[in-house]
Amino acid sequence: MTEPFSDPVVVGTDGSAGATRAVEWAADHAGLRGLPLRVVHAVERLPYDVPRYPIPDSYDRLAPSGRQILDHAEQVARDRRPGLDVTTELAEGRPGRVLRDQAARAAEVVLGSHGAGGFPGMLLGSVGNHVAGHVAVPVVVVRPAPPEAVAEIAVAEIAVGFDCSEASGPALAYAFEEARLRGHRVRIVCAWEPPVPYAPVIGVDPDDMRRAAEDYARVELRPWQGGHAEVKTELDTELDMVRGHPVAALIEASSRAVMLVVGSHGRNAFTAAVLGSVSRAVLAHAHCPVAVVRGAMRGARS
Repeated sequence: MTEPFSDPVVVGTDGSAGATRAVEWAADHAGLRGLPLRVVHAVERLPYDVPRYPIPDSYDRLAPSGRQILDHAEQVARDRRPGLDVTTELAEGRPGRVLRDQAARAAEVVLGSHGAGGFPGMLLGSVGNHVAGHVAVPVVVVRPAPPEAVAEIAVAEIAVGFDCSEASGPALAYAFEEARLRGHRVRIVCAWEPPVPYAPVIGVDPDDMRRAAEDYARVELRPWQGGHAEVKTELDTELDMVRGHPVAALIEASSRAVMLVVGSHGRNAFTAAVLGSVSRAVLAHAHCPVAVVRGAMRGARS
């Protein structure tokens, strides 16, 4: 039962196959969270339709196709989750700006990874650059997993990047809540690298560095383990201490996960500037949906 006045899960669509996958994912997610779903399509005026010299009726000519796209997406969501509270909205403006505006009254924003233009578009094009990490709510980019990757997942799990900073808190909270709702386990991925340049002559054993990093991570994760006892977090087996670059660690973890969660800011490479080198690579190459979490999700039931 949806709570009154709950912030909805917002999903952008342009009618493409990638957008349809995003709508299906968002419908499932809204149902799990007990939230309504709002499907949004942006109608952007033609590039040469400038305010000073507007083309008469350009919006009215584009709007009918936009409404058809929304009608199709609404039906997809209702077929996917019968009884779900679904609304649609046709907005005028650049897709990235429209979604940022939508995020101000949303619990979460969902995008497809590829599209025909409009909302999903190129994942790392204007929409991705202007939404992920630039809004206060989580942004999920739905990437289709290769069939062979899905077949190899023995136990469903949520992978989350952890860099021992306070900024990892929202990502951990999101990952644990997803695991609780879905009945999955959590895999916490922590990458570490020796100081650069690393020289053996300094007398530091790499194994000692790894153990020190793991001990520190365990201490930082202890409150999460105790506070989320309903989620399997056997840190001996579920905490992955990976020597190497965070990009490689996260992408590898995504091949065994149903979702990958990363923070938007941190003190090292794991949660560097959003859509910087790490985020761009993860969003471009992950094998599962990626959630970029900057702050807590609004509107969800406790």
